[in-house]
Amino acid sequence: MSTVVQQLLNGLTLGSTYALMALGIAMVFSILHLANFAHGELLTICGYVMLGLRYAGTPWIVWVVGGVAATTVAALAMERLAFRPMRHANPVSMMVASLGISILVSYAFEAFVSARARAIPQPGWMNTTFTVLGLQIRLQYILIILVTIVALLGTLMLLRRTVIGTAMRAAAEDFDAVRLMGVKANKVIATSFALSGFLAGIAAVLIIAIRGSVTPHMGFALVLNGFIANVIGGLGNLWGAVLGGFIVGILETGFRAFLPSSASGFTNGLLFLIVAAILVLRPDGLMAPKSAVRV
Repeated sequence: MSTVVQQLLNGLTLGSTYALMALGIAMVFSILHLANFAHGELLTICGYVMLGLRYAGTPWIVWVVGGVAATTVAALAMERLAFRPMRHANPVSMMVASLGISILVSYAFEAFVSARARAIPQPGWMNTTFTVLGLQIRLQYILIILVTIVALLGTLMLLRRTVIGTAMRAAAEDFDAVRLMGVKANKVIATSFALSGFLAGIAAVLIIAIRGSVTPHMGFALVLNGFIANVIGGLGNLWGAVLGGFIVGILETGFRAFLPSSASGFTNGLLFLIVAAILVLRPDGLMAPKSAVRV
């Protein structure tokens, strides 16, 4: 029983990072209906900025702040340079553009930095481990879950209690009507990208805390899990994306822990099989209300 609870805790920790990533993806999709595969490269950018700040001899907290700031700026740059000129293109064209950005960024890091994984050490206190009721709990796990909760609550407050948040929620319901009411479309979309990039930066910091390294192509594998989470929760549904993120994290951890070693390589295949089953039973996902951003 303790093994199951231990793996559930591990799954919640991993699911926290996926929830933040899926929420960032859903933030943009709910307004532009853009499946932004370049979102994964925001995590890679964060990792390499942290690596550069490490080599510059700055403290760990500067790595974190610098990495999150870099992803926010990079998300805004993507919106302004790549997606704004294509705003009236069909969603498939925009998705292909996002794939192009993803490939360009990942191979640029591979060509100009390194194809190998680069270590990003974490503060020693994060590896502190203590035992509670027979469970091995790392301080890192608690910190990751707490940061995720704070980030999600902060996003909720932004959407509910601010003017721009209200505009984003309205835009998710009927973007054309919001523009006719005088709301500036560029401001709403740029804010959604900035928030998406900010959440990607936080997710990147937490994922790197677990992995301890960064690679040029890590973003693409991670963004696939983010899209799986969105499909499970309901594409464009913010809190469905969060739920899907936790489900994916728990399932992935459970598969890796309890499947025979010879079958552990089928983890991603099993995740896609579960997605297919959900789509058969609930084509719109587990949480698909009339409004994509009902908070």
